[in-house]
Amino acid sequence: MPPSLLYCADPLDARRADAHFAAEARAARALGAAVALVDHDALIAGDTERAAARVPRDHGPCWYRGWMIPADRYRDFAEALERRGAPLLVTPERYRAAHELPGWYEEFAELTPPSAWTDGLRLADLGALARRLPPGPGIVKDYVKSRKHEWDEACYVPDLHDPAGLGRVAGRFAELQGDWLAGGVVLRSFEPYEKPAAAATELRLWWLDGTPRLVTPHPDGPAAHDADPVPAAALDRIAAAVARLGCRFVTTDLARRTDGVWRVVEVGDGQVSDAHAATAPGLLPQLLLGPEKP
Repeated sequence: MPPSLLYCADPLDARRADAHFAAEARAARALGAAVALVDHDALIAGDTERAAARVPRDHGPCWYRGWMIPADRYRDFAEALERRGAPLLVTPERYRAAHELPGWYEEFAELTPPSAWTDGLRLADLGALARRLPPGPGIVKDYVKSRKHEWDEACYVPDLHDPAGLGRVAGRFAELQGDWLAGGVVLRSFEPYEKPAAAATELRLWWLDGTPRLVTPHPDGPAAHDADPVPAAALDRIAAAVARLGCRFVTTDLARRTDGVWRVVEVGDGQVSDAHAATAPGLLPQLLLGPEKP
């Protein structure tokens, strides 16, 4: 049975896809895919049965394409879909591994900035945590996201070994994240990239079963970029890390450091990775349907 696709429903009309994903859902249907809608609000609230209620029974294996889901909620969602005969093609364990930094960091450690993290919101531990990293600038984030749009206030730390500065930025980050803080607090060494620091990511590579299948601009960047292609040797190193991670559908965000070295800025599960607005809406459904698309 070919895979089907699950998209988030419009919060005001459960019969249609959320506006952010509507064009992609239409493109998937045009390709002949079976498409079903899920209630993301119900899912986040913990009502996974209601979240999956519009997925037909015995729908077959599914890819999810929608808003981010906390890893624990994803596990519950996967179980609810399994009961309906619509198993997710990414298991909860593999989703967490790609979605949260502690899950993917070890495999990419040589390709990404040095990082350390807490288990939960333990701001008192950040001084000791910072001493595990080189002195100099860094950023604060959680297991999934940063607040790069509040760069000086809640993201960038001029010196990770300055307790006062680190505490101020981390405290503000935690305050702004509130209940949306994912996992714990992450400290990452800052590396200078060829673009301004707050918008460093240039490329998003989409990997399916260990193969790079699509290159798009990062959603927060311009529709086009003038970067040279990623060299084959660098791509081979990233591919080896993706293979070690062992996740089916993965994104890697890449930026070129000022010394010319390509670095992995973030890794993510492709199901919840956004595409740039300029990306043709049929590209991702076509990738996921593969050669056996209906």
